[in-house]
Amino acid sequence: MNIGKVLYATAFVSSMVGTSISANAADLPQSVPYLKAPIAYAPAPFNWTGLYVGGNLGAGWSQGNITDSFFGLNYSNPSNNAAFLGGGQVGANYQMGIFVAGVEGDFDWLANNQNSGPGTAVAGTTLQASSNDRWVTTLAARFGVAVDRVLFYAKGGGGWVGNGNFTITNVPTGASASYSNGNTNSGWLAGGGVEWAFARNWSVRLEYDYLGLNNQSFVIPATFPVAALAGDTFSTRNRDVQMATVGLNYHFNWGGY
Repeated sequence: MNIGKVLYATAFVSSMVGTSISANAADLPQSVPYLKAPIAYAPAPFNWTGLYVGGNLGAGWSQGNITDSFFGLNYSNPSNNAAFLGGGQVGANYQMGIFVAGVEGDFDWLANNQNSGPGTAVAGTTLQASSNDRWVTTLAARFGVAVDRVLFYAKGGGGWVGNGNFTITNVPTGASASYSNGNTNSGWLAGGGVEWAFARNWSVRLEYDYLGLNNQSFVIPATFPVAALAGDTFSTRNRDVQMATVGLNYHFNWGGY
């Protein structure tokens, strides 16, 4: 056997096979680079932790009875006299899971000028008693449950009402006498509401509060124009102020998102 011919035939076959493989590889589609999709992150839930400040407006209703010790008369104040209420609030929240605890102080001006009892016949004349509320301030703890940007809460604490002077008016003559008893009355507060954070630092709220006030007493001096009332003691009882307001708060959010 001729060795040279064998080697030549082997080389020729190898070159043909290689050419065929290269041609087939050229016919294959080119590989496409793999593009990795970006990771999608769910937005963090809203966090109510932080300081806030805001304003509110709405309506207030004042009710109570005024009685006297001489005649046992009852000067009942109307319970359906709504008065404009407006002011501001400042507070702080701390969120733990879905629970939110905080404290809030409010100060509101109450345009209550209709809290006068009807005229009552006394000692040959007609008398009218009045004690109008001028401002309301409260300090209360808040406890709530957060559903992301919505907060349902209750509040409880105390409140103070600034009164106009207690006034007795002799209706036929127009003569009146006013008496001051510190011009401030205090009591307990209970209420609740719902708040919605519609933007990163802003929220709106609807709230109802009930302020139950303490009783007060006033003694008519001897200088009052109706002598029969000198020394008579007038007492305010079952007093309360109900308030319904809408508020807007700005949150500083030290807790962030």
